Amino acid sequence: MTCTDHQGEMLNAGVAPWWSVDSHSRSTAQPEAGLMAGERSDSGGSFSCLRGSAEWRAKRSEQVGGVADGVGGWRDYGVDPSQFSGTLMRTCERLVKEGRFVPSNPIGILTTSYCELLQNKVPLLGSSTACIVVLDRTSHRLHTANLGDSGFLVVRGGEVVHRSDEQQHYFNTPFQLSIAPPEAEGVVLSDSPDAADSTSFDVQLGDIILTATDGLFDNMPDYMILQELKKLKNSNYESIQQTARSIAEQAHELAYDPNYMSPFAQFACDNGLNVRGGKPDDITVLLSIVAEYTD
Repeated sequence: MTCTDHQGEMLNAGVAPWWSVDSHSRSTAQPEAGLMAGERSDSGGSFSCLRGSAEWRAKRSEQVGGVADGVGGWRDYGVDPSQFSGTLMRTCERLVKEGRFVPSNPIGILTTSYCELLQNKVPLLGSSTACIVVLDRTSHRLHTANLGDSGFLVVRGGEVVHRSDEQQHYFNTPFQLSIAPPEAEGVVLSDSPDAADSTSFDVQLGDIILTATDGLFDNMPDYMILQELKKLKNSNYESIQQTARSIAEQAHELAYDPNYMSPFAQFACDNGLNVRGGKPDDITVLLSIVAEYTD
């Protein structure tokens, strides 16, 4: 059994998954070091991001954000792919809020969360990609973990200066965390959290951090994303939210254009397939700007 990507259908407003290490420190004021806003387009839930506050002020200096994209092939077996990705992200959220993570090791967040899912007494089946970013607000250093074909970009001065590497076993079959029924163990494609690509690097004030599911990258090449980011004139929440929405809506529109040669279609052609048009899929876009931090 091989699970590939899922096809999306509708556009919904999203929330801003910016995880705090302290669940009691919620604030409606603008945080001093990072501000994240998000938009999502989905087909009923085979992606997941943190359902929570758009803005947090944490006692510790780290902020964490992430997305997970449930693998839609499970629908063919009567399994809702959103259950796995949603549970994975909610578990990550809880671990972060409880402070049970090492900022420089975001893979550890994925590993602990996945292990908890494996030990869950309530049966849970499915697969998901995942991308987690941890911003150390005092050192202005970003730590990342990416498993599969979701990912991130860091944009500085209108150019991409850092990006995640897509992980694919073969065309349209990304690396994924999985839980299979006992009779299918060893048959369902499943990767270890340790297989996630991990990076750490410095960021600068004003850097834009974009985290998204593959539904964005499959439909919008970098130059289109950069064109939209150039419209971001300031770092207030409303401006970031509007830019995230604009990017998600444009990707959603392109996904249903049968004449558009999308990045996904180009990749398919490179793999010997005669494909044209966008790729209808779940789309999650999260934006953050690195701003000054004061304790």
